[in-house]
Amino acid sequence: MGTTFGLLSTPQFEVHVVTGDRRGAGTDANVWLVIHDDHGRKSPSVKLNKWWRNDHERDTTSVYEVSVSEGFGPVTKVEFWRDSVGFGDAWFVDRFEVHHLSTKKVYYFPVHRWVAANVHYFIYEYDCSLPEDDHNKQQRQAELRRIREEYQIKVHVPGGPAQSWKLPHDEKFKGDYKWDIIKTKGSLLLTTSLINLASKDKWESLEDLKTVYKFSLEEPKCVQYWTDDKWFGLQRVQGANPVLITLCTEIPSKFGVEPEMVKPFLEGLTLEKALLQKRLFIVDLKILKDVACKDARMLTAPIALFFLNDRKELMPIAIQLFQDKGPDNPVFLPSDPEYTWLLAKIFYNNADATYHQSCTHLGFTHLLMEGVVVCTHRNLSPSHPLFKLMAPHFLYLLAINARGLEKLISENGWVDTTMTVGRCGMFQLIKRGLKQWHVDVNGIIPNDFRARNVDDPAILPNYPYRDDSTAIYKAVRNYVTRVLQFYYDKPEKVINDVELQNWREELVLSRNEGGIGLVGVPGENEKFTMVEQVIDMVTVIIAICSIGHAAANFLQYEEYGFPPNYPGIVYSEVPKDKGPHTLEDVLKTLPDKETSLDIMVITKLLSRLGTKPLGDFEVKYLYHPVCLKAAEKFCAELKDISTRIQVRNESAEFPYPWLDPKIVPNSISI
Repeated sequence: MGTTFGLLSTPQFEVHVVTGDRRGAGTDANVWLVIHDDHGRKSPSVKLNKWWRNDHERDTTSVYEVSVSEGFGPVTKVEFWRDSVGFGDAWFVDRFEVHHLSTKKVYYFPVHRWVAANVHYFIYEYDCSLPEDDHNKQQRQAELRRIREEYQIKVHVPGGPAQSWKLPHDEKFKGDYKWDIIKTKGSLLLTTSLINLASKDKWESLEDLKTVYKFSLEEPKCVQYWTDDKWFGLQRVQGANPVLITLCTEIPSKFGVEPEMVKPFLEGLTLEKALLQKRLFIVDLKILKDVACKDARMLTAPIALFFLNDRKELMPIAIQLFQDKGPDNPVFLPSDPEYTWLLAKIFYNNADATYHQSCTHLGFTHLLMEGVVVCTHRNLSPSHPLFKLMAPHFLYLLAINARGLEKLISENGWVDTTMTVGRCGMFQLIKRGLKQWHVDVNGIIPNDFRARNVDDPAILPNYPYRDDSTAIYKAVRNYVTRVLQFYYDKPEKVINDVELQNWREELVLSRNEGGIGLVGVPGENEKFTMVEQVIDMVTVIIAICSIGHAAANFLQYEEYGFPPNYPGIVYSEVPKDKGPHTLEDVLKTLPDKETSLDIMVITKLLSRLGTKPLGDFEVKYLYHPVCLKAAEKFCAELKDISTRIQVRNESAEFPYPWLDPKIVPNSISI
């Protein structure tokens, strides 16, 4: 346990012990520490206790002096342990910092672990290594076995996504009151003085609906222009669901568009020439066909055609609300009666909102990443560089999923009452979506735009979601590359990394067999064989947790906060002919006051920013100088991107700030 023989009279080191910010992280147990140098010498064991203070409380730093013998060299590892004395003996350690008092050098030993009683832990400087390079393989393997018991995979909905069997203790919110959706909703209702509007009465007029915004719920900008065709086109490239617009190379046979029908909207071009000039774009929501909705509500599965006009604006020129042509499924046109065309756009947006909430938002960010988070904990040691690289982007994801599923997607909950599709239909749609979602296409952001033939700004000039998401994605990939090329400097290190290969195996394993079921994961012969494949996979995960979720989430109030603009639920029957309609018909499609208010308040709540901005990590995991330099360059790239976005938005008629790195959070935490 060390000796005082030959110790120098003046302490040479100061040890800063940082207890983590987790529930129950602080300890009342007795704690000891030994520091080791590069020649195997060690300090005496030091009891980390000061009589005049309560040491090792949650989210605090305690400082102690350590004396060593003459000739003690550079510190390479710390050894620490605790007993089980005290009512609260559990302890979560964030890190140890060993400060050399004369040279001022600081040695960092990140821990990020719960410390079991009477177990000696050995943590090396930076604590970041591949499994074959770990100096204490047994400790590492034993720790992974324990973690796998806590993090278990379960498919809660047959055929649905892989999720966590239960919420692990480590994943709970540290400030629970902040994240109580129902309490916060009630508070927001009271502070907005809108509680008196919670009735089943229908809106008498659009002006009646707008009275809501006289209180502290601000008016979404879309209120000014939601009926404009230009705005309807903009929603496809910078709305809450800007991931579907595709270059149209031919009119599908199921789409009843005829050349003469759309000729008035093509600025002198024929339909054939518009196709050849790459001026036509399409969204086909065929995935919605025959989805079972709550209470037998009617959900459309529309196809919409858009024309890029001479002003480079994307304009809708045809909407068919169902997949199969027929006399009761007409193609609606901008030349139709005003409210008939408006109703076609409303029902289209209802379908688009259904896909947005089910797949783009819940399915392809929250739930897809939940399985990845669990799989990562199960297979990668906390000492693994991949774990440390991804961990900041997993913060609170499991917790918000557990809370959201319980409060919002429960039976007769928010989704059942405010979305046409309802919760059962939503999960049916998610299952369909997961069958189509591929890591190497949909997950790699530039590949997704390429697959839809909208990657070239010369073809589709005004597509801010594409421009911003691609720029940030490249910055993320650069950051990941700098870190992983350092640790995987030889191909053999990739091939021989057992934790890495186990991680990939479980990621691709069928959900029926207990895996995550991802399709399109890079690799050869069922393995990662080169570092570029690992870089792609990690970049996709970080990008979904930051870029993907930010784009799908934080625009919710601006889109849904004025129900006619982007209705999650509609009530009247779908128009089956092109006869004239009235404003009264439009009002009949809208939810009642109580449901409208519920939509407004919840989407307002969900649009609040969560964790810190991308690159400004709540918890620091990587301390190696190479990693610190990579993070520094990452932040510099993000700053440049932010500046470009802000400059663009200053002169934009319709700014798109939602992927400014200053407001893109690190993780899916709301």
